[in-house]
Amino acid sequence: MKTLIVYASSRGTTEKVAHSIARSLNNGHVEIINLKKESPFDLSVFDRVIVGGSIHAGQIQGRVRQFCEKNMLQLLEKQLGLFLCCMNEPEYQAQFERAFPELLRKHATSSKIMGGEFLFDKMNFFQRLIVRKISGINESVSRIDEKAMEEFASEMNLAK
Repeated sequence: MKTLIVYASSRGTTEKVAHSIARSLNNGHVEIINLKKESPFDLSVFDRVIVGGSIHAGQIQGRVRQFCEKNMLQLLEKQLGLFLCCMNEPEYQAQFERAFPELLRKHATSSKIMGGEFLFDKMNFFQRLIVRKISGINESVSRIDEKAMEEFASEMNLAK
């Protein structure tokens, strides 16, 4: 089985999660593509596609949204996994629903929210100011949900 993990990552958290998922998959070849760096690619050669992104100012990256919209029909023909990195726990479900189209959410074998990180050393002054004001957090923090990543990989591995 050929698997594609496609994602966008601003500060590396989603990339970290994508690589962790890749290491946990046990069904064949896995290719990982960062939508911010890679040029167009052929989805038809993959049996399974995993799409991930992160929330910034309440929205998923435009590249992830555009990828899902542009490739909707092909994604509905494949085993699909969806994951989201975000830090606003009370809004997890609403953010997930805004991030991915309903058709894809219903079709997905596994859909998980993986937690997230605030990496102050990778933010500019304005970004740090906004994070401090909105979240009340004043320093880098990691809240990646290892259990969610394990469950996600397990669900994807069990699916046929």
